[in-house]
Amino acid sequence: MIPDRMLKELNQQINEELYSMYIYEAMAADLEYEGYRGMATWLRVQAREEKIHADIFYNFITERQTHLELDAIAKPPKEWESPLEVFRAAYAHEQHITGRINHMVKVAQETGDNASWKMLQWFVEEQVEEEANTSEAVQQLEIAGDQAQAVLMLDREMGTRVFAVPPTAPYYPKPGQPTGP
Repeated sequence: MIPDRMLKELNQQINEELYSMYIYEAMAADLEYEGYRGMATWLRVQAREEKIHADIFYNFITERQTHLELDAIAKPPKEWESPLEVFRAAYAHEQHITGRINHMVKVAQETGDNASWKMLQWFVEEQVEEEANTSEAVQQLEIAGDQAQAVLMLDREMGTRVFAVPPTAPYYPKPGQPTGP
């Protein structure tokens, strides 16, 4: 059984992950509108990863035969000033999610919920990668500055990103199994 305090945090994290998916879709739509299809592709892949993260929390809760509580997803912004501002916002968002994961690790320790603590370790490692990826995009766009050719090269390069299910993700449904929200 998941302690009530931990369950509340896990349920909230499903909402956080779904909002992550939602905001990355909004960012992708804005970039697509502005003609940056490669960056939009990068963000659409990121949105799919966030859905997997929500599924992991969903499956973890239901596997432990505990009640799941879904809440409304906040409406994300619909436009940003530039590709650089999109990725600065994405990096800030990933830092927020890292803070959430760190908080949940602390709650798991405080409540003695070793199963949640163990599951969260995957997310601790995942967030290092998530922050590094968005930080690198910010850094490259800052270097490109106002040089249209450099920004378009980055756009083309970012468009090569493809979706790949992380093979070590805990509680990820096997083919044919239902997924979460």
